Amino acid sequence: MTTTTTTYDAIDRWVDAHFDEQVRFLQALVQVPTDTPPGNNTPHAQRTAALLKDFGFEAQAHEVPAATVQAHGLESITNLVVQRRYGKGGRVVALNAHGDVVPPGEGWTQKPYGGEVVDGKLYGRAAAVSKCDFSTFSFATRALEAAGVPLAGGVDLLFTYDEEFGGELGPQWLLDKGITRPDLEIAAGFSYQVVTAHNGCLQLEVTVHGKMGHAAVPETAVDALQAANRILTALYAENGELRKTKSAVEGINHGYINVGQINGGTNTNVVPGKVVLKVDRRMIPEEDPVAVEARLRQLIVQAAEGQAGITVEIKRLLMAHAMKPLAGNAPLVESLCSHATALFGEPVKASGTPLYTDARLFSERGIPAVIYGAGPRTVLESNAKRADEHIVLEDLRRATKVVARTLFDLLKA
Repeated sequence: MTTTTTTYDAIDRWVDAHFDEQVRFLQALVQVPTDTPPGNNTPHAQRTAALLKDFGFEAQAHEVPAATVQAHGLESITNLVVQRRYGKGGRVVALNAHGDVVPPGEGWTQKPYGGEVVDGKLYGRAAAVSKCDFSTFSFATRALEAAGVPLAGGVDLLFTYDEEFGGELGPQWLLDKGITRPDLEIAAGFSYQVVTAHNGCLQLEVTVHGKMGHAAVPETAVDALQAANRILTALYAENGELRKTKSAVEGINHGYINVGQINGGTNTNVVPGKVVLKVDRRMIPEEDPVAVEARLRQLIVQAAEGQAGITVEIKRLLMAHAMKPLAGNAPLVESLCSHATALFGEPVKASGTPLYTDARLFSERGIPAVIYGAGPRTVLESNAKRADEHIVLEDLRRATKVVARTLFDLLKA
């Protein structure tokens, strides 16, 4: 038996021996709500730091200034960084997971913040995306260190709280300030696959102004909702065109426009004078974000033209670029795919995803990044962002071993 194989076995045994502790760690994380909005996430960071300290990991707390957070529509953000350093030389690998989540919504049969284990599954909001990977990455790092083999380089555990709003106050904030400077990055996962590419996302807020008036005398008003309806018709018609262009990246299909929120009007008997649409445009990796935004704005303006008394304001909320594979990601991809295939007993390969994540913020800086962590075969199976979100505990155990083995491959002296 080779030294490498012996180390893999030692890593696996350590994960198995400490798995009950890992489950309790994840339960404690799920039990602290981090609904975003409203985005009061500092209490969760404080709880996480205390839990990490229990097993000897000192977390640096980096609080984002309140004014900056509030300008983004959130209440509080404190990002955590745990830096573990080994022998001289070697690479620094960042492991990034986010704690902010969408609110639970309705339809749960389990408590959204209970962290209860039922039939081998741990239930709760963020159990699958991505508080599970707070535990995956922390316990994988512990397993690596417990193996007692010579290592070089280091690990940066990054636990951030701004993925739902684009990552600008999470990973981007840490990178811009030079708090972390990794050579490679693994971001929180959501399926068995090793994800090397993902869609981009443009979000716009479209405000349609008319003139409010009594419904009994509609000629005295200008109906903003009728104008908004023309804009909606144009946007949905564009989806027919977008379906004609398929991405060459496996796992990604075509671009899409979604109108996720509509607000307007004051009462049933009042002609609405203002309507606000929030538009989400998913971009495949082959698309040019600048051209996409120009086209979308043109569609909206043209749809509203010619309607007396109507004006339209368009505000960009988010521009998340697509993540594209970088040449230097081979060590990450090869190691993760190899170990995942061995431990899960089925082929695990690199692919793309139609989601967008904050992993792109690393690849945009030339840092090879992949997405991998605890998750089901597909995002839908975990109920991520839906009622009864959960993680299968056996998937959590195996993914922790995969990440720990990969860290050894990357950092062995």
